[in-house]
Amino acid sequence: MHVVFLSTSVGALGSGVGGGVELTMRTLADGLVARGHTVTVVAPRGSQLGAHRVVHVDGALHVPSQTLDRSTPPVVPADSVLVNMWHEACRLAEPADRADRVDLVLNFAYDALPFDASSDCPSAVAHLVSMGSLNDEMDRAVTGALRRTPGCVAMHSTAQAATFADLNTAEVEVVMSGVDLSAYDFVEHATDDLAFVGRISAEKGIDDVFAVAQHSGRRVIAFGLMQDEFAWRAAARRFPSARVEHAGFLATADLQARLGRCAALVMVHRWVEAFGNVAIEALACGVPVITYDRGGPAEIVRDGVTGFVVPADDTAAVVGAVERLSVIDRRRCRADAQARYSQEAFASRVERWLERVVAARR
Repeated sequence: MHVVFLSTSVGALGSGVGGGVELTMRTLADGLVARGHTVTVVAPRGSQLGAHRVVHVDGALHVPSQTLDRSTPPVVPADSVLVNMWHEACRLAEPADRADRVDLVLNFAYDALPFDASSDCPSAVAHLVSMGSLNDEMDRAVTGALRRTPGCVAMHSTAQAATFADLNTAEVEVVMSGVDLSAYDFVEHATDDLAFVGRISAEKGIDDVFAVAQHSGRRVIAFGLMQDEFAWRAAARRFPSARVEHAGFLATADLQARLGRCAALVMVHRWVEAFGNVAIEALACGVPVITYDRGGPAEIVRDGVTGFVVPADDTAAVVGAVERLSVIDRRRCRADAQARYSQEAFASRVERWLERVVAARR
């Protein structure tokens, strides 16, 4: 197959603005190419996705959906980069008697346009949804696309699918996610530091990160883009004794080298994480994960085996789990990542889904 990836419209790939979807796109592109497929990426100007061919598109970036109220539809700016990317993807998909003919457009953008306009594209269109339900307009777009074209929507977890109103979750393909395990070194012996990986923002739970740091007495190293400096400063004021160090957004090689030395990854998200790629990145390094029982991460972590699943919004329970980390075997964390979340396993799951979507279009 020749697959065109329609990128997120909130920022250039490689900037960190797109969060986990950037890692998902790179891992999947690498995995599909390794399985003999061709991948072309249509993305905002300045994007990079490893060695893959990127078609750079100009235009105004979109506001991330997670920053909008539920009743506020995603805003389409003038000279929208998403509109321009969609037109370019459809142009690439136009029928042609040539070897690089496009079989399918795979949409990663969390915006109504690709869902609503799928039937206008000359090739099959599939949607890998990166987030849970955030607003009514996106609920309508996702469910509408699935009703018009059964099987065209995939998500990363059953918890993510369950957040969408009026969606028959049985009709959603659940593909989980994966990472290239060769890019992550196993670290058997850790420091006392804890890690947080994600955008620095309120919905990612930065306030709870500071609470855990203060009440556990441990240093937390926060890896990720500083998206909301106000939320960071407010958390620091509320928890003046917390030792939280911001390490910034790091490329995979640098992130895994530092993450691997940590005693655990804490995931204290205030919203429903669709999956949580950072959880499997941590497991790949042998790092246990402590997560709230909310969203995809709770489906990744095997409680008491690869980390702990604690009640949502209960920072005391997170601190209690930190105190029990000695019972977790870091080798079992790595083995679990190898068994369930390798790049090969992820690409295979997605490949089977995409082949069904293409076959249904013919």
